[in-house]
Amino acid sequence: MNGAPQSVIRARLCREYAGFSLDVDLTLPGRGVTALFGHSGSGKTTCLRLIAGLERSSGVRLEVNGEIWQDDSRGIFVPVHRRAFGYVFQDAALFPHLTVAQNLAYGKKRRAPDAVDDGALVALLGIGHLLARRPQTLSGGERQRVAVARALLAAPRLLLMDEPLAALDLARKAEILPYLERLCDTLEIPVIYVSHSPEEVMRLADHLVLLESGRVVADGPLADTISRLDLPAGFFDDTSVLIEGEIASYDSEYHLGALRFSGGELSIPVPDGGSQIGRKLRVRIKAGDISLTLERATATSISNILAVTVAEVVQSSVPGHVLVGLVADGGSRFAARITRRSCERLGLCPGLRVWAQIKAVAVVV
Repeated sequence: MNGAPQSVIRARLCREYAGFSLDVDLTLPGRGVTALFGHSGSGKTTCLRLIAGLERSSGVRLEVNGEIWQDDSRGIFVPVHRRAFGYVFQDAALFPHLTVAQNLAYGKKRRAPDAVDDGALVALLGIGHLLARRPQTLSGGERQRVAVARALLAAPRLLLMDEPLAALDLARKAEILPYLERLCDTLEIPVIYVSHSPEEVMRLADHLVLLESGRVVADGPLADTISRLDLPAGFFDDTSVLIEGEIASYDSEYHLGALRFSGGELSIPVPDGGSQIGRKLRVRIKAGDISLTLERATATSISNILAVTVAEVVQSSVPGHVLVGLVADGGSRFAARITRRSCERLGLCPGLRVWAQIKAVAVVV
């Protein structure tokens, strides 16, 4: 490696106040989106503020892609204005007396000339037609898109996003999420995204950190982490898996697309038509939406029937339920939640070949 710094974020974050104790030790990817996820009061925003230097506490050590921002054991503390990060708050925090163009210009003050392609960023976030307007005339989704652009125009080495969609209604969230998806796919810098919304995490994150009462209870790649059968109850509405694939075909009569992935194909709802063909897509399937059979059903309304192998069976936190870990022929992992009685009746055990049934309408796109 010739001594080159690794592209990672290493963070040892500690904080004690008002009866709350935060103690986390993380090594995060130096690129892509890391979601800090947990219930209110779990320590998500505190982690973000310690990383930014907006709060200071003893015992903190922070290294961002080879650059030490804080190390109390060595007396190092890089002040906030010298930390190369962008911060997007829940309320956008735009200057109300400035136009959108002037707000964006403020974000460029400390960056090197030509550090960011302004026009490409404005186009990517779809805010070109807003440049002459003031923040109070914008919708909530438009304000947040401007706030993201302003943060990125400073050419940061790290983007911090603190529940940027929490104040928006469902319609505004649906408006902004596609922009954030496209943006996150193009960014070369790491993003740390705080949220308590499973939908946002599933659509945007690459890496997931689950926090509870100031402690990390799970940490790893998103798909691997959410499919763990041993996660504590209460983080998500159900154990889930993420399947990533490509829309291979589209049935215009029934508005269904065929999502091709490593384990075969899934029939899924595609409401906006054949323009989706070739699109990379990530879908979520909840364990409670998968049923199992020993023989392949024929006369059934179920659209998706996959050959899988039982990998493990574990007791669920729900009395009378079990979680069944499954592996498709291409290596894709699934999980089914069924009753213990059904598990015993089918004789499910590791190594058994079964059929997984998934309703098309149950696939969360």
